[in-house]
Amino acid sequence: MADVLSQNEIDSLLTGLNVGAVEPEVVSGAIRSRGQVMNYDFRRPNRISKNQVRTIQNVHEAFGESFGYYLVSKLQTMASINVTSVDQLFYSEYILSVSNPSCLYVFDIEGTDGNGIMELSPQLALSLVERLLGGNADQQRKPRTITEIEKAVLRNIIEHALSDLSNAWKSIHDLNFKYNRLESEADFVQVAPSSEIVVVVSFDVNIGMNSYLMNLCFPTFALEDVIARLNRQSVTSNTAFNPERERENIRVMRQQLSSQFLNVASELGKATITVRDLLNLKQGDVIKLDTKVNQEIQVFIDNKRKLAGRPGTVDGKKGIRVTRMLIEDDMVEPDTWYKPKTTM
Repeated sequence: MADVLSQNEIDSLLTGLNVGAVEPEVVSGAIRSRGQVMNYDFRRPNRISKNQVRTIQNVHEAFGESFGYYLVSKLQTMASINVTSVDQLFYSEYILSVSNPSCLYVFDIEGTDGNGIMELSPQLALSLVERLLGGNADQQRKPRTITEIEKAVLRNIIEHALSDLSNAWKSIHDLNFKYNRLESEADFVQVAPSSEIVVVVSFDVNIGMNSYLMNLCFPTFALEDVIARLNRQSVTSNTAFNPERERENIRVMRQQLSSQFLNVASELGKATITVRDLLNLKQGDVIKLDTKVNQEIQVFIDNKRKLAGRPGTVDGKKGIRVTRMLIEDDMVEPDTWYKPKTTM
């Protein structure tokens, strides 16, 4: 702990400076040697410490993971969201960095007088719309203002993103973010004074083979009470294992897997004929297979043996009735199944 000077010592020090007995350079040099002086940029004050910045990054990494799972289930393709940076900027600097046109979703930070911004690049917004409407969005579209129909399509995505963002922040404080409006030009968005410091969290959104940009902007005055609670330990202890999030991840993965299409095929048997017989085949001819009528046949799922069944008809249509699941012995001892005859 630093020594506390008495009033007499302070008076003596000031007197020594005035009469030249103590050189100012000596005092400042001693202070610098103890590491008590640091550079301070009055034009760009840091409202948030490095530890608090790391905590904000952890919170938004949890948000990116949760929202990424949601996009996987909705878009039926691979998707991931990664935090690339957490910056402190003047609001005027952030507005100048926004592309025109853009998709700026203004949301209310309930319990405060402030608003935040979720910024989607036009390419990301158009890609989401195309995939939600059944397209593949392999090629990136040229930036343009989205239409009213596209706004309606994206509304549910944005509201779900804000819900995931609220859940991620609950590890620190009970914050709720509510959709307010959409603006396509940054000049019409004024959530903070130009000289106010804002926190800008940047994301890299990967959908399929393409990568897009997404930003979140929070005015610091709206999060003053929350920023005071930011510390890395609180987030680590709350996000190390979250049973609710684990159940949500399992639910999303099951939903994703249950909607996938798999090829199912069965092989009735095999036969070997000469090219002459093949050329002479005509309607009504019978080809004898190597399987017996009362013998089970194998059912393949994505070219892998999984089931045993018997061929038949169902309501006048050909089909396979599954009789049992194949077990490990069936895989090891294929002699119980039919073998095609080999010819020399």
